[in-house]
Amino acid sequence: MKLDPKTTAFLFAGQGSQSVGMGMELAAKYSIAMQTFEEADSFLGFRFSKIMWDGPVSELNDTSNTHPALYIHSIAAFRVFSILYPDFKPSVIAGHSLGELFALQVAGVFSFEDGLRLVRKRGELMKRAVQITHGKMVTLLGLDIDTVEEICQEATRENEHVHIATDNCPGQVVISGEGNAVGRAIEIAKARGAKRVLLIPMSLAAHSPIMAPILDDWVAAVNAVNFSPLQIPVVGNVSAKPLSDESALRADIIAQMHSRVRWTESIKYISTQGVISFVEFGSGSVLSGLVKRIVAGANTIALGTPEDYITLDKN
Repeated sequence: MKLDPKTTAFLFAGQGSQSVGMGMELAAKYSIAMQTFEEADSFLGFRFSKIMWDGPVSELNDTSNTHPALYIHSIAAFRVFSILYPDFKPSVIAGHSLGELFALQVAGVFSFEDGLRLVRKRGELMKRAVQITHGKMVTLLGLDIDTVEEICQEATRENEHVHIATDNCPGQVVISGEGNAVGRAIEIAKARGAKRVLLIPMSLAAHSPIMAPILDDWVAAVNAVNFSPLQIPVVGNVSAKPLSDESALRADIIAQMHSRVRWTESIKYISTQGVISFVEFGSGSVLSGLVKRIVAGANTIALGTPEDYITLDKN
């Protein structure tokens, strides 16, 4: 794929793409990647890379570890690209959920260390939310966003709410809320023709108002970090539009903790700006798959292993 900076977007995925060994081959091949892992280890005060590379998987899947692991790998992958193609500056950047923080770091909003501090804190708060909120999340396949919106409204009661958490792509929507409300929504969704209903295996209601108990601590964490002006435009999860200034940046990453991730709208907006190529950095290629379902004919490539860069160079 021949990339043109003017028609290329950089993407960063959130939780769910982690796996034991992530980034290890990249660090062995590229010194800038190894340096990234060593910076993280030094900042965190222990050999965090060992969890990423050796596991066990249960420890890596602990949200307080998953968040920084994905961040470190994604930034390492981006830095490799920056060394190989030093003059390449994309038209726009976006990150899905947690990945929005990665996007802001790449756009120069805050330092690598401050970004690591934020994602670590976010992971810790998510872990606490599991313990105190006992929510549920479910992926619904085969229903359009308007139908899912109606289902959530129908399933909601005065003290039991369910909301759209992430609009991933046409036909793939995640809902989030109290257990009983989610259960009602599942039954309604099946009756309305959902092709599949996939329970996300964690007691959490991310991107919903149920996250309120941890919101004050998240606001404090975000406000404790110094923000610099954007060097590259970033499209926000909540607004699905470019974030224009420091106030908008802070507001979007605070709001996404308890608001819908409008990924379909974000990618559609980016496409209307003339972007035809999407480069995903980090673990896996989840976002590349979503993009292809949102934008017909989109060019996608995922970069996270040495082989990925070899493929990119050949094209």
